[in-house]
Amino acid sequence: MVTRLWRIALATALLALTTWASAADFDGSKALICATVEAHACGVGEVCVRDLPDSFGVPQFMRIDFANKTIAGPKRTTAIREIDKGADQLLLQGTELGYAWSIALDKTSGEMALTLVNRDDVFVVFGNCTPP
Repeated sequence: MVTRLWRIALATALLALTTWASAADFDGSKALICATVEAHACGVGEVCVRDLPDSFGVPQFMRIDFANKTIAGPKRTTAIREIDKGADQLLLQGTELGYAWSIALDKTSGEMALTLVNRDDVFVVFGNCTPP
């Protein structure tokens, strides 16, 4: 009986530790690889179009480097100008090629939403991040 209780306690402790460690993966202390999975493009006076991110020129994968405050895709690297560490999410902001962009990253799951906006159109991209 004692052995069984010990095993249950050990399994519970390991599960709690694993959950804590994976939540720490998305707190801005580690680099992340993010995959874009869905995108929407909207123009002034037009119906928004939903498609794969690649069809709008959004990279399939991006690397977020919090230490160097950069986001890198296969063709270019952009600076992260602002990082806001909230209780439930990280907010990243910057500019690139005439667009302002923002990323909201869920600190528990690694899910992300990315927006790119200028005066003529808006792109909304959804994806998921993981440590490399």
